[in-house]
Amino acid sequence: MRVIVRFWVLALCIATTVTACASPPNEDVSAARASLDRAAAEGAGEYAPEALKAAQDAQASVDAELTAQDGKWFKSYDRARELAVATKAAGDRAVADAVAGKERAAKAAAAREIAAAASRAKARLAAVRVGGRIKPPIKIKDVQPLYPAIARSARVAGVVTIDATIGPDGKVMDTTLVRSIPLLDQAAIDAVRQWEYTPTLLNGRPVPVVVTIAINFVL
Repeated sequence: MRVIVRFWVLALCIATTVTACASPPNEDVSAARASLDRAAAEGAGEYAPEALKAAQDAQASVDAELTAQDGKWFKSYDRARELAVATKAAGDRAVADAVAGKERAAKAAAAREIAAAASRAKARLAAVRVGGRIKPPIKIKDVQPLYPAIARSARVAGVVTIDATIGPDGKVMDTTLVRSIPLLDQAAIDAVRQWEYTPTLLNGRPVPVVVTIAINFVL
């Protein structure tokens, strides 16, 4: 009798162990996928592509292992569980790298904007106004302003006058409104900032110049 009892206890333990190993690690797999989703939401594809690729490859290994176990009679998900845990860790790294990458990109963009603003300020100070020996630059790229729908429907028309600073490279570096028509100003500025010129030369060297531009909006 004791032998039979021991046999059933042993069988129960074995069954319990097999059942535990045969249970898919759903929580670990879900946590891994959630980590990858967070990485994608944080922009890892742009800011941490290598880390995201590593996490995606790890997830593919999890999926392959789960598929392999599904086709077996005696299933063991220990390996799948290990892979899922590793995938979550890789996803978490991708999240952290994406956040850090965004911060670096934001700082770099801010630095570029500061440098551009300083360059515009320097150009404004160094710019000479067209006239006398300073010949006007020749426009080589023209973009027509788009008439704002709200201004057209309100029957607003007229001339917007802008002082444009043309850099030594012939591109518009800065604009200042001289005569404003509020509903038309931005359309005029947006067009002028896309214009390009041949650089103005002074003593054989290109220099920034200020030209006055009139944009006429006619209904």
